[in-house]
This record gives sequence, C-alpha cells and structure tokens, in this order.
Amino acid sequence: MTAPVTPQAAQLLVDCLIEQGCDRVFTVPGESFLQVLDGLGQQETIDVVTCRQEGGVAFMACADGAMTGRPGVAFVTRGPGATNASIGVHVAMQDSQPMILFVGDVDSEMRDREGFQEVDFAAFFGPIAKWAARIDSADRIPEYIARAYATAVSGRPGPVVLALPEDMLSRATDARPRPRAERPAQAPCPDAMQAMMALIADAASPVAIIGGAGWNAKAREHFQLFAERLGIPVATAFRRQDAIAPSSPVYAGNLGYGPNPKLVERVKNADLILAVGARLGEATTDGYTVPPLTAPDRTLIHIHPDPNELGSVYPADLAICAAMDDFAESAALWDDGDAIDFDAGREAHAEWEAWATAHPNDHALDMGQAVQFMRDTLPADTIICNGAGNFSGWWHRYWRYAGFPTQLAPTCGAMGYGVPAAVSAALRFPDRTVVAVAGDGDFLMNGQELATAAQHGANMIVIVVDNSAYGTIRMHQEREFPGEERISATRLANPDFAALGAAFGGWSASAGTTQEFKDALVAAQGRSGLRLIHCTIDIEQLAASGASVSGLRSR
Repeated sequence: MTAPVTPQAAQLLVDCLIEQGCDRVFTVPGESFLQVLDGLGQQETIDVVTCRQEGGVAFMACADGAMTGRPGVAFVTRGPGATNASIGVHVAMQDSQPMILFVGDVDSEMRDREGFQEVDFAAFFGPIAKWAARIDSADRIPEYIARAYATAVSGRPGPVVLALPEDMLSRATDARPRPRAERPAQAPCPDAMQAMMALIADAASPVAIIGGAGWNAKAREHFQLFAERLGIPVATAFRRQDAIAPSSPVYAGNLGYGPNPKLVERVKNADLILAVGARLGEATTDGYTVPPLTAPDRTLIHIHPDPNELGSVYPADLAICAAMDDFAESAALWDDGDAIDFDAGREAHAEWEAWATAHPNDHALDMGQAVQFMRDTLPADTIICNGAGNFSGWWHRYWRYAGFPTQLAPTCGAMGYGVPAAVSAALRFPDRTVVAVAGDGDFLMNGQELATAAQHGANMIVIVVDNSAYGTIRMHQEREFPGEERISATRLANPDFAALGAAFGGWSASAGTTQEFKDALVAAQGRSGLRLIHCTIDIEQLAASGASVSGLRSR
C-alpha cells in the first residue's frame, strides 16, 4: 500500500509558515485540520507543541509573540476549540502582541446549516482581532498567510484569526509561498521631533510613561539613553516593567494597580506627559485619572505606531506616529545643541527604591520577604510569568525586571496566563530561569498545562500562592460589603498543590513560613525540569499594598 501524501494545500500552508520564519506552533489537535497536522509531522523546521486545552494554546502563542516580536502561532479546531482559544486572542489584542490563530473549519458544503461545531469565525473574532477571515481558495493561501503576518506585526501589533475549511486543505494547487513579511519602517518626522524637544525644554516637571505597542530591546536601550541624558522620570505602563532597566537612575516605578503613591502624585502633577508606546488605558491610568484625561496646564506628547490610537482617548498636544524602536533611536541620537537636565529623574528613582524595598511583617510567610529573597537568589534575567490576582502585586512591587524580555503578564487581567506563558518562555529560552507565579484561583484556570511542560521538557519553576480564596474579589468585597456574614462566592476548597505538581512528574515542596519558602527555592534552583512550590498564606495578607481583611473592615 502506498503511503498517502500530504494534500498540496495543507503542505503549501506549512511551507508558507516556514517561509515567514515560524519555528514553533502550539496546538490541541483536531480532525478539522488533520491535513495540516500531517504536513507539520513531515518536517523538522517547525516545533509542534501539543497542549491540553485551547486556552493554554492561545496563551502560549500570545506569550511567544511577546518574546520574539513575530506572531506566535496556534492551531485549534472549530467550535469549542476556537471559543476556548478566544481568551488568548483577547489578550493579544489588548496587550498589543502579534499572534495568528488558525481554526479548522467545517467543510464548505456544510456552511450555513449550523453544522457540527459551526461558527462564523469572521463575525465571532472580528471585534477582538485585528483581522479575521476564512481562506476559501487554496491558491490564495500564500496571500492570506503573508497578509496575516504583515497585519499582526504592523502598526499596533495584534492577533489575526484565519479559518481553514476542511475541504480547502485537501485541494490541489500550484501556488508558491510569498516572501517573508516584515514590519514597515516607521521613522518619526524630524519636525515633530524638533517640536517635542522644544516642549520638553519648556517643561518644569515632565514624566515619561513607556512600554507596549511593539516595544523591544532596541527601544529599551535607546529610550533609556535618551531619558537618562535629560534626567526625565520614567514610569512604565501597567505590566510593562521590563521596558527600561530597573537600575536606570531615572526609573520611577510602574503604574497600574498598587503603584507607589508618590509616583501617582508625580504623574498627576506633571506639566508634561511623554507617553511612548503606552495606550494610556484604564489600568495604567487608574480609570483615566493618572494622568487626568484633560488638564489645561498639562501638555501631552503621545508616540504610538497606530494613528487610530493617537487622540482616540487622551487628546494629544503633539502626536507622533512611529515605531517604538525607530522613535527611541531618533530620540537617543537627537542633538539640537540645547542641554536639558532635570533633577526629577534621580529623585523619582530614589522614591521607587524606597517603595520597592520590602520590610518584614508578622505573617508566617511574608510574601515581600519571599520575593526579595528570590531577587537575591535567582539570575537577574529570570523571566517572571503571571496571570491575574492580588498575588502578582508582590512581584510587581518587589521584583526587578532587569533583562528583556523578563515580564510576561496580561495587561487585560486574564487569569490562567502564567503557567502557559512560562511553558512558552522555557521553550523559547531554555538556558534562562523561568518562573510562573500564580494564585490558587489563577493556577487552576490553566494548571493542566503542567502536563505540556513535562511532556516537552520545559525547565520552569511554578510558585502557587494559596490563600483559599479569590483574593482580589475578596478584597473588593470587603471594601464594598465588609463583614464575615457578607462573604459570597470567594472562598475556595483547594487540592494539595504540591502533590498535584508531583503527579505531573515534577519536583515539589510546600512552604508555610518564610524560611520554608527560602529552603524550597534553593532546592528548586538546584534542579531542572518542572518544579512547584506550594505557598500557603493567610487571607489577612491580602495584597502587596498592605491591604488586609481587618484593615478594610475597620475603615
């Protein structure tokens, strides 16, 4: 019997991915794209990572795009597979990260009959993706793939969704892959740069807010040179803390949830805001109040690669449409002969240093001291991955995101992101230390991807912070409806997470005190593969800001 050959259309799709530089895809296999799976199995250029749930697939692809600047690629099946994966598309859009989700679709002859698992994917994903379409013609596969890559990386990066009808993948075609799509150059206008420097020179208390929209190592290096030359305080947008080196003498800390109150006041009182890459969204600006949405005595300079973002929420006095690295390089090299030197950068950095230094408290497992010990123990370029919850605040406040990339965290606040992101990071950077940090509620959103980590040999540490509650919601609950009798739906009955880690084939330990955590971390660092530390803390230790149940009830 002659072995079957991968259909030409499916083989063409795989060849197009290789031409675009794809070296890894994440998937939960489905019968709707068996032809593509066969093509992927017959080559060695693209690593195929088999996952356990489509939400994990999409989070891994999103994280891969965040690290590489090229689209992370995911394959899922129709209906339930696609709807499970939609959370990752939403994250990629709100986080401005390049990603392509391929969805195996129903046979063309079955469309519009509400066939098995049928969904109109262009309509479903259209509102949360940069572009969503169906490839109906095998001959146009190269066109769609090249356009998907170009769309995902251009302007404001983001997700693209392409549906693949099952019958289309089996068709014959003589088409050939198109050349690799690159992000178009977006250099800033020299006149705009001149105007920007003049506005900064006239300012008395400027502040920069940076990160996002395709920020990369080049943007980080050059913008830091520019900011340090001027002495301007630099704050990072929510969960963009690796956008500048924490050792920079002008780094002022991060905005978002639980920021330094002194930084908040500095931003509110600034007479000039230089926003570079940041969308100035709700989380970064604390509901559009930091900085205020409008202020008669405040100048806003907004630099972003997407013209549709400029002026859409915050009215900019000067809007510059440019790529982050191109702008940062131009700013670093700009020399108009006028020396600008602010003292505020050094002052703001000293304030951040004080804020980001943990002081011991009376809790058995002091999370501030735990993170500070991590900082002293693990390599400076450790990649920290987290989902959503109050637990993440200890790392946001006390960890130093010294390398790039070193922070993988969803700005849209999606739970369950940390473990899949850590798998992706461990596979992308096998020689670096990767740590997933998760709350108990957060971990069980995608903890099944520990199986993916074990199967693919990912070297990663997982720290589960267990307070037997949905802690963030409990905090808000105590603020709005305080009292033991008003607690509703936020208590959790949890498994033994250390035993669970061991069940997946990893090394594990439990920690109920600060010393036990330190001992466990040292032991974990001396091992390879999957390692999990189960940290149990009291619900009283609600947040890195110092919020506590008793404190909220006594207000």
